[in-house]
Amino acid sequence: MSLTEVCVRRPVFAMMLITFLVVLGIFSFRDLGVDLYPKADVPAVRISVRLPGASPDEINSQITLPIEEAVNTISGLEEIFSNSSEGSCWVFCRFAIERDPEDAAQDVREKVAAVVSQFPQGTFLPVITKIDPDSDPVMSIAVSGPQSLREITEIADKKIKRRLDTVAGVGEVLMVGGRKRQINIRLDAKKMNAYGITIQQIRNALQRENVEIPGGSIEQGESQIDLRTLGRVDASRQFGEIIVANVKGTPLKIADFGYVEDGFEEPIRSLARLDGKNAVTLLLRKQQGTNTVEVINRVKQMLNRIKPELPRDLNVQIIKDQSVFINASVKSLEEHLILGSLFASLIVLIFMRNLRSVIIASIAIPTSIISTFTLMKYMGFTINSVTLLGVTLAVGIVIDDAIVVLENIFRHVEEKGEEPMKAAVTATKEIGLAVMATTLSLVVIFLPVAFMQGLSARYLNSFGWTMAFSIMVSLLVSFTLTPMMCSRFLKVSSKNRHDSKHTGMFSWIDKFYEKALRLSLAHRWAIVLISALTFASTFPLYKAIGQDFIPFDDQSEFDISVRTPEGTSVEGTDRILRQIEAEVAKLRGVKHVLTTLNPMGNSLNEANIYVKMKDLSERDFPQFDVVREARQMLKQFPSIQTSVRNPSMITTGGPASLIVNVRGPDLARLDQISKQAIEEMKKIPGFADVYTPFNLSNPELKVKVDREKAADLGVSVSDVATALRLMVSGEDKLTTYREGDDQYEVRARVLEEQRKNIDVVSQLMVPSTKLGQVRLDNIATIVRGGGPVQISRYNRQYRVSTYINLDDRKPLDEAIRDVNETIRKINLPPGYDFIQSGRVRDFEQTVQGLITAFLLSAIFMYMVLAAQFESLIHPITIMLSLPLSIPFALICLLMTQRTLNLWSVLGILLLLGIVKKNSILQVDYTNTLRQQGMDRFNAIIEANRTRLRPILMTTFSIVAGLIPTAFGKGAGAAQRSAIAVTIIGGQTLCLLLTLLLTPVAYTIFDDIRQAQVFARIRMGLSRLKFALARLIS
Repeated sequence: MSLTEVCVRRPVFAMMLITFLVVLGIFSFRDLGVDLYPKADVPAVRISVRLPGASPDEINSQITLPIEEAVNTISGLEEIFSNSSEGSCWVFCRFAIERDPEDAAQDVREKVAAVVSQFPQGTFLPVITKIDPDSDPVMSIAVSGPQSLREITEIADKKIKRRLDTVAGVGEVLMVGGRKRQINIRLDAKKMNAYGITIQQIRNALQRENVEIPGGSIEQGESQIDLRTLGRVDASRQFGEIIVANVKGTPLKIADFGYVEDGFEEPIRSLARLDGKNAVTLLLRKQQGTNTVEVINRVKQMLNRIKPELPRDLNVQIIKDQSVFINASVKSLEEHLILGSLFASLIVLIFMRNLRSVIIASIAIPTSIISTFTLMKYMGFTINSVTLLGVTLAVGIVIDDAIVVLENIFRHVEEKGEEPMKAAVTATKEIGLAVMATTLSLVVIFLPVAFMQGLSARYLNSFGWTMAFSIMVSLLVSFTLTPMMCSRFLKVSSKNRHDSKHTGMFSWIDKFYEKALRLSLAHRWAIVLISALTFASTFPLYKAIGQDFIPFDDQSEFDISVRTPEGTSVEGTDRILRQIEAEVAKLRGVKHVLTTLNPMGNSLNEANIYVKMKDLSERDFPQFDVVREARQMLKQFPSIQTSVRNPSMITTGGPASLIVNVRGPDLARLDQISKQAIEEMKKIPGFADVYTPFNLSNPELKVKVDREKAADLGVSVSDVATALRLMVSGEDKLTTYREGDDQYEVRARVLEEQRKNIDVVSQLMVPSTKLGQVRLDNIATIVRGGGPVQISRYNRQYRVSTYINLDDRKPLDEAIRDVNETIRKINLPPGYDFIQSGRVRDFEQTVQGLITAFLLSAIFMYMVLAAQFESLIHPITIMLSLPLSIPFALICLLMTQRTLNLWSVLGILLLLGIVKKNSILQVDYTNTLRQQGMDRFNAIIEANRTRLRPILMTTFSIVAGLIPTAFGKGAGAAQRSAIAVTIIGGQTLCLLLTLLLTPVAYTIFDDIRQAQVFARIRMGLSRLKFALARLIS
């Protein structure tokens, strides 16, 4: 007894079987997280090391190179990027995608630990972090008001930041642009020289006299009292009373040659501004694996509790909120899901004109979709753009099996007069092989997708599993719930038999198709020729379509990176930023402009301008038009480097669409090549923001110590460097000042007017073991010079990188060809080469993965069909329809001005699994009729006419289910529409040709089989061999 018979005879069992899956799905849905994109663990590790005061050359030779050599032996390492700048360096290790990120990070830690002892004295311990795509801020909060920036910083830190740190799911809250409280000691170098006091003496005094050390405990009988030495400064002004030295019996205090200022941190290394007003920005990062929407909602609730406690004139504003786009995207997909379900169900009503049939078929949609949530929870997936896209695309597909089974049962009842109970079993059994073949051959397409390699595969993995599971559940529903409901609820009026198929529009379609089919069978080779020409058009169409990685979405936001010339001070960079902000604010649709100087904390001439636009529903133009306008506007600032970027789904490729790395042994020659390449690339249409951060002429003052004089006077080079750093930079924390539970840094510098004057700097005193102290100009000279601001390497070779952003209308593949042609014209000298990175690498890996997926899908489909039909020929007949769908899909992409990207290619892959179901229905029923004794010609005519209605119903139900996705607007529409348009175009445009080619191909292969061509060839060869043998004898 088959499963269908059991369910027909035991309807409660069938209901409970499907209800069990639905209940599991409902409860699983409640526990699913909501996110923008699937979680993708990237096997990449970053090593950061600091050596304050060291030059890029010193950092590179003594820290970066040893680290590169150590980690280069780790298995699975694909790329090493390194960057050495003043006082710090980082090494970025990217591993093969198959490597476990935790294992890779641990291997890096072990290798780096082995070379730490080789680092120069004073080097901070390396910070090794695993790259996490979730580490990007999900929320930005700007705090501004009429108060001073220091006061705003205190409020933002103590009353907002610290409270937000306690919110569940919050990983880190970074404060940018603030002015933290700091005790600054201003020193007069001339007075220090007059008193004979060195900066080292002041540092030692501050550290020696501001302490609190436990002295043990005193036992008094049965009690014990702790002993503690109270040496900490109670008030900031008391730092001026600290005695530095005694000169001829007179104590010298810090106040004798300087003063104490209770101010804010110096030197100023960052600032933030919202809409032209100074602000403090809080960047919120969530914990790894947490629900983005839930975390942000909790933060908003906490902000609502905090705001009443803040000054009334203080403005706390959420500028960037990732949950807005997530919620809008999810809501849009939910709407598409509901509309798609209604449209797909409407197709059943149009063709069958039976309301009960509509209800029976439509049940497959919610049961399959809801049940899929169980798998999503088990696999650790979240509700995000990719999984919801899979669910939305599945709407028109999951109803297919139910439609095919329902239509066959309906036909048995309507045309053969069978009772619904009997028809439910016989019709399902008759169509069962075809339904299983269509479903399983579609599911096997998702196996290669689910197991693809490369970064994009991490995003598509959840897509493949989600669709595959929903389709498998729909197969179960079509064999259990659908026939059961047909047996109980399906009714066809005896007065209207044959009415649904022989009246109305379908009757005309049926007659037209029969004529076309007879004509095609009479002119078989004409159909073959037309099909061959159609497939041949794939190649010119492919060349005419641009290729890209992932299309950008209109998220109502974009970023502008600004880099001023090397040597520009904070004040100089700030002045330029204010000019740019004013121009950006004039762009149409701009809502907020948030500026952050030195956002990464390592360069005072770099800034980021975040532009928040009005919501898409409030404007009638895309953000990409505004991005182009912004690039045009920035041309009025030719002396600075700018880059305008749209937010991207995958952000690990780098700061630009294209990164061209020219490698070689000499940095000066690399600089020349890079400048030449930039000049050529700026002329290429579609190339925007072409620039390089590399600069060999970073202005600097070099202190050249005369070692002989220094040795004679008892001065060491390290003492010179330390003294200058303490007096000029002001970046060293000398001690701390405690007030309540808070501790503030204490730093010292000479007066500002003395720091700015090179002559005064040269007169600063440095310690001497023989004379106590000597003037700097007695042992050294200060000269102006230049050097590289940073030294970059790629795979252990020096490199100079050129960053290129592309206009949204410039295909990535065309840009790659343009870059290759430009570099070829430059004619790199021996020992120099180039390699492209950024989105290019992910693009190339994705292309390779999808090619493999296409090949594996075709092989798997053939294997499934061969096993189902127990034939090696019929699968070929069925799969001939696959290549015919590709040119029609490409035509649709051309007509809608889309590129061949990750989503459209995925749409073509799905299309291949969908279009062959028509051929399966045709071939399967033709075989059934021939087995019943009908001749081939009549069997083909009858089978194809009989299966025309379910073919049209399933085709149009898929199309109808995807119409909201294809033409919908709103958040995430660009990515979703690409895949939907591809399927709709290929499915509809190739329909007629495949309906004619399959029966024609069936007859041709059947003629070959009946003619036993191969057997006759072998027999002919045997006879020829026998004749030759007799002739020779």
